[in-house]
Amino acid sequence: MPRPRTRIQQKNSETILDAALEVFSAHGFRGATLDQIAEVAGLSKPNLLYYFPSKEAIHQALLTELLDTWLDPLRAMDPEGEPRAEILAYVRRKLDLSRDYPRESRLFANEILQGAPRMRAAIEGELKALVDEKAAVMTRWMEEGRIARLDPRHLIFSIWALTQHYADFDVQVRAVLGEGHDPIAEAEGFLETLYARLLTA
Repeated sequence: MPRPRTRIQQKNSETILDAALEVFSAHGFRGATLDQIAEVAGLSKPNLLYYFPSKEAIHQALLTELLDTWLDPLRAMDPEGEPRAEILAYVRRKLDLSRDYPRESRLFANEILQGAPRMRAAIEGELKALVDEKAAVMTRWMEEGRIARLDPRHLIFSIWALTQHYADFDVQVRAVLGEGHDPIAEAEGFLETLYARLLTA
């Protein structure tokens, strides 16, 4: 059994992961270096390597943690709930992720754009299984006449695209809207109206 980490070791590990998230989300996996991560973390490179043996190990630790964060909003969709309310709540939860975890969103986007070399198994396994499960729930709701008939997987894809856009393209969104706007707050009202109308049977 591995020895439990001390409080200082746990704190340093978290500091490294937070610094790595900053560097990876800005530069991608290929553009990031251990020296950059160590500098942002305020640690020496040898000290960093005491906690993580490689850049790959740090990146994998971040992605493993990120996947759970990314799947939780879809997991929370209740098959026994009111269909339109459940889907609109999912849209709100995804917008909350874009507001609260923009670096994580960009990290995920960078990984996908590179062909998902470190996440393909999880995407083809856990993520696909969850999407299939919730798509089956939505199909049942559609067959019961409770929401409009749509391709459920593409409905989920559209929610991903329309919510994560506000994290991945934050600079563009803010530049176009100008000063004095709260992009996420404004998007919530717009997307609720959009999906409420789209889902009406």
